Amino acid sequence: MEGLYKVEYDINNGSGRSVLYAHDGEMLGGNTAFAHFGSYQDVGGEIIARLRTRRHSASPYHRSLVSSDQVTISMRGKAEGQRYRFAGEVVEDLGSVFRAVMTPLGNEDVPPPGAVGDGGIVSGLYSIDIRMLDGIAGGHTGVMLLHDGRILGGDAFFYYLGAYASANGRWKGEFVNQEHTPAKSEHPLFGGYEVGIGFSGRCDAKSAEMEATALAGKRSIRLAATLKLIQPFASANR
Repeated sequence: MEGLYKVEYDINNGSGRSVLYAHDGEMLGGNTAFAHFGSYQDVGGEIIARLRTRRHSASPYHRSLVSSDQVTISMRGKAEGQRYRFAGEVVEDLGSVFRAVMTPLGNEDVPPPGAVGDGGIVSGLYSIDIRMLDGIAGGHTGVMLLHDGRILGGDAFFYYLGAYASANGRWKGEFVNQEHTPAKSEHPLFGGYEVGIGFSGRCDAKSAEMEATALAGKRSIRLAATLKLIQPFASANR
């Protein structure tokens, strides 16, 4: 089940969406406010997974659907065509019911990876806080997955696919921001567009900065972003 997925989930009487990347027994992802990370295994065609959640955005507008901002989700699922359907529970919330459907996102469109040398950015799951420049109102938060020269990630409305190169405390690259769920009403600046973004910036072992130019339709928009490492890829340390 390797690849990037949109996850649509229900917990008791609440629902939400996120993106999730499955690779080599790991799951890493999240949305506008929360990060998800954990592990999975295939046992006779059944996927058994255990995910932890952690809030990465302090925004009061994005409430938790469970008892705490940090919980563990235990779930089992099987393939239905290209999708996976899961059921499980929030371990800390007695009697909770968790259900999710995972749908693949553009995995055939992921570009070739860039080169990562000494002093390059660490592969892992990052929170990303985007700020518009030149007096344009607005900003956005989500998660970005950096994996050996490739960029994936997203939030409750968008997903990212791209590539980067990094060495000696610097990085640069390009990625495309696309909708997995219609976003025009919530995010009019990028909603309805396939947005190409080129960037460069600095990085260290735990964070990164970027300055970027985004092309949304015929409009060119400058933005800046801060990334903070939430969880490195365990496979990178094997």
